[in-house]
Amino acid sequence: MIKSSISQFANSIGFNKDEYIPKEGVSISLFKVELLSGLTVSLALVPEAIAFAFVAGVTPLAGLYAAFIVGLITAIIGGRPGMISGATGALAVVMVALVADHGLQYLFATVVLMGILQLLAGIFRLGKFIRMVPQPVMLGFVNGLAIVIGLSQLHQFQILNLDGSFTWMSGDVLIQSLIFVFLTMLIIWYLPKVTKIIPSTLAAILFVTMLVIWLDISIPRVGDLASVSGGLPVFSIPTIPLNIETFLIIFPYALILSAIGLIESLLTLNLVGEITNKRGGASQECLAQGFANTVTGFFGGMGGCAMIGQSMINVKSGGRTRIAGISAAIFLLIFILYTSSLIELIPIASLVGVMFMVVIGTFAWNSLKLLFVVPKSDALVIILVTIVTVLEDLAIAVVVGVIFSALVFAWKSASKIRANERASLTEKNAKVYEIEGPLFFSSTNSFLELFKPSMDPELVIIDFANSKVIDQSALKAIEDIAERYSNLGKKVKLRHLSKDCHRLLSRTGQLIVDSDDDPDYGLAVDYDIKLGIFGK
Repeated sequence: MIKSSISQFANSIGFNKDEYIPKEGVSISLFKVELLSGLTVSLALVPEAIAFAFVAGVTPLAGLYAAFIVGLITAIIGGRPGMISGATGALAVVMVALVADHGLQYLFATVVLMGILQLLAGIFRLGKFIRMVPQPVMLGFVNGLAIVIGLSQLHQFQILNLDGSFTWMSGDVLIQSLIFVFLTMLIIWYLPKVTKIIPSTLAAILFVTMLVIWLDISIPRVGDLASVSGGLPVFSIPTIPLNIETFLIIFPYALILSAIGLIESLLTLNLVGEITNKRGGASQECLAQGFANTVTGFFGGMGGCAMIGQSMINVKSGGRTRIAGISAAIFLLIFILYTSSLIELIPIASLVGVMFMVVIGTFAWNSLKLLFVVPKSDALVIILVTIVTVLEDLAIAVVVGVIFSALVFAWKSASKIRANERASLTEKNAKVYEIEGPLFFSSTNSFLELFKPSMDPELVIIDFANSKVIDQSALKAIEDIAERYSNLGKKVKLRHLSKDCHRLLSRTGQLIVDSDDDPDYGLAVDYDIKLGIFGK
């Protein structure tokens, strides 16, 4: 009885033991792969979290705490094992204006509100709308994000001056850094062909770090960015006035941040799902992101969302269960508390090499060939989303891509409406229009042009057996064509309409032919059409 109750509770919160312990069971090799993958990810998280904290105008620890808290919570209850979350650049660029104008405490309050909005999105299952993102938009998103990740690494070739400004590397420092970047990439590419005992990414970082220390080469290290040493995050309620003015300040930022965070997280969820052959979990991911950001705001973190770069590192290093994500967050906390001095010795060049390999693995190279194979509209969507992702941000790119794809679909569907004309087999001196194709707002004009009221006989039958009436615009078009015939003293009969159409059109007095083989689809409209338009 107790076991059954525990099982029901676990299922209700989305717990699946296979996400922690695979069906093949527990083994030393399983934990080794998952832990080493988590360690690799945690090493890559450190410079990213610090860099994004600088972008947002907050302290490095705010970025590291966000990476730890958001990463841990989403790893435990997120929608997809293998995903890694933390502080991201997409959110940081929105936060910078808020921090500059109102300060750090307003940011923490905004992160809390951002989490609450994401929780509401999960409760109302809004994550399912990610299914509306077409494949060309996904390809453009992946390509654009790969380019953005690559461009973001160029900043690592800058040196922080004492006055806080940055200058580009030059001379021996630049040459040596590039050598170790390419050495890291070479190890990551070649080592799996020799052995898979240790993740190639982790091996590359360790080898390059030891080589740089042994040769005493003076190139930038993680410690040159900022210290990663700190204590445990402390609970604190943001010290801001609790009034409507504060709400009006933080709500627009919270709404934008929650939307960007969820879009990036859900698209990353789909991408990881394609690699790991897993589906579902969109609403659960919304809840996990919301809970994680709500908690983060109370513990001095800058908030975060899914990180496609680190997620790809994890998956390609062998991380398939939640153990990898949990261990990555724990390792990150250990770095902050105990081993910061060692982590600060890691050359930035080795981590840049890791991210460049992520770029190569993330970019959908097959899409370049698809551009010459798929319809021109799909090719344009891929290019458009890629460009907007690089120039603006992910959320705007996805919205632009979906809208453009929807308009293309509407345009193409509008051209598919047509009619086959024939004499009626059951009604004397009657003409039948057999409509084919969807009837909706975009195709109504083409629909109206199919008929010839002045040339048709006294009785016209419009058969919708091979068509589908979709929205109110379609119903209005049926009204209009019937009114044209009515004004000429002619009658119209409608066949094979759904029960929804019957309910909305029969009140007009129009002659609707009821049949056993009428379709049963629903309409995207739910109000009464004006009575008395049609004549009998």
